[in-house]
Order: sequence, then C-alpha cells, then structure tokens
Amino acid sequence: MHEAQHKDRTGITGVLCHSEKLYLQMLQGGREQVNRPDARLLGDARHRDVTLLHYQEISERRYAGWTMSQTNLDRLNPGTLLRYSARPEFARYALSDCSSLALIDELIAAAAVLGRV
Repeated sequence: MHEAQHKDRTGITGVLCHSEKLYLQMLQGGREQVNRPDARLLGDARHRDVTLLHYQEISERRYAGWTMSQTNLDRLNPGTLLRYSARPEFARYALSDCSSLALIDELIAAAAVLGRV
C-alpha cells in the first residue's frame, strides 16, 4: 500500500523532508496512530539511528490540509539551511527540534513542499 494512502486511512498528517541519506519526518495525529509508525520504523533494519527530536501534544494540526507532503533538502538553497543550522547541508543532528520545525514552516510558506495530498 502506498505510504500516503496508509497515512490517510490512519488519520496521520505530516511532512517528510529527505536528503540522499537522511530523513526528517513530522507526524501529526492521535497518540496511538502516531506512535504505531514509530514502532514500525524502529523495528525495520533499513532504518538505522532513528532519533526522536520532539514529541508534543497539540490542540490543532499545523498541516491538516494534506496527508503526507515531501521535500528534497539536497535541492534547497544552502542559505535556507544556514538560517537554522551551522552547516549549509542537511546533516545528522545539525538541526534542533525547534529549528527543524521552523525550517519545515519556511519550506511550506515558500511552496517548497510537494505532494500535498
């Protein structure tokens, strides 16, 4: 089953940011629905060094208008990443949880996020 279709059925919304080797994903939904994919990721041998940056209960979704969007961080202007990181490329642990959220918000505002389903 296509990942976006699966997330749509479970009520999960979010954004997937990726580079050639790294992924940054934000999920929104009910506690049980959001935790279930995390458990699958941790048990999947293809995913190594999974790190939870931030976990928070929210009163309303930031990205309720689509299921799962995506953006390729390797194609971003390095100056965009430098606003949130000390390095001009997407690198492991280069972004804090707050910086990650701010970067995603900027990408959405600049229409750099694709696949708003």
